[in-house]
Amino acid sequence: MLLTLLAVVTLAIIGQRNLFGVVILSGVYSFLMASVLIVLDAVDVAMTEASVGAGISTIVLLATLHLTRTIEVRPWRRSWAPLVLALVTGLAIAWGSLALPPFGTPDAVIHRHVVPRYLADTVKDTHVPNVVTSVLADYRGYDTLGETTVIFTAGIGVMLLLRGARRRDGGGGDDGAGPRA
Repeated sequence: MLLTLLAVVTLAIIGQRNLFGVVILSGVYSFLMASVLIVLDAVDVAMTEASVGAGISTIVLLATLHLTRTIEVRPWRRSWAPLVLALVTGLAIAWGSLALPPFGTPDAVIHRHVVPRYLADTVKDTHVPNVVTSVLADYRGYDTLGETTVIFTAGIGVMLLLRGARRRDGGGGDDGAGPRA
């Protein structure tokens, strides 16, 4: 049911011409994705998706729409290249996933090599009793640092965009008249 709702919301986003509607539907999509992650027993990732995807991102995008007052303009002609590229990419991913073991199979490659090492050596290697924390913070520390850097850079970009919009509106506080008495 959740996957069906995700597909319906995705199609609704694709067909939406109003930016406000796209932002709201994106928040709904993130909330549904968090629900899927809970069903998959990835509660930590679900909490992150709900707070960042459905919460903060929706608020930032709504604030951006309010500050920029943009209206989407309909394109003069319709381009089929993005649709064809998306379909080809989707088919390639589906074709590539046929060779993967079934979801949750205990004899998958990752469960025979990587997982036993993490479970056996986590406390000895990292001095952290929680395996998930040790994997995210130690074994995959550079990856987590990279993800944090991407989020930080995106936040700086949004702040710079919003600062530029405020200057165009004249809300920067500097009217060029010099110091006031």
